[in-house]
Amino acid sequence: MTDDNISASEPALDPTSWLAKELAFAKLCESIRPENKTAVFDALARAGITRVEVTFDGYADSGQIEDVAAKTGDKDVALPPVSMELARAEWGSSDIVRTTHPMAEAIERLAYDFLRETHIGWENNEGAYGDFYFDVAERTITLNYNERVETSEYTQHVF
Repeated sequence: MTDDNISASEPALDPTSWLAKELAFAKLCESIRPENKTAVFDALARAGITRVEVTFDGYADSGQIEDVAAKTGDKDVALPPVSMELARAEWGSSDIVRTTHPMAEAIERLAYDFLRETHIGWENNEGAYGDFYFDVAERTITLNYNERVETSEYTQHVF
């Protein structure tokens, strides 16, 4: 029996090769994380920002950053209009790409990258929502992640 939808010239999926690529990508992402965090936290500290909260929401196969809110103490403040360079790993490549982004975009980029690294597919089906908390003094980024789950229980009794 053959599957007419698969071309004879298409290579079969090799799970071992895919896993090796995924592990290499994860290692590369981990290697650039300290540099990217330093760039963002240094810029936030220079601007006097003490924390940033990034909210996200995704479902039905789409997801987005909802808000990036900066604070100095308890006061809401605008992110400064400065740009910064981030390193970025591309899946399937050993190259590190460097791009420059405005601060708000750089923070969003980090959030999307962290979601991809920790919860790939966070936007699919019932999706997920949550927030990132950037603590400038501690130089930590905390992800609070909530995954939506749909359940169904079926019972049948014949007497």
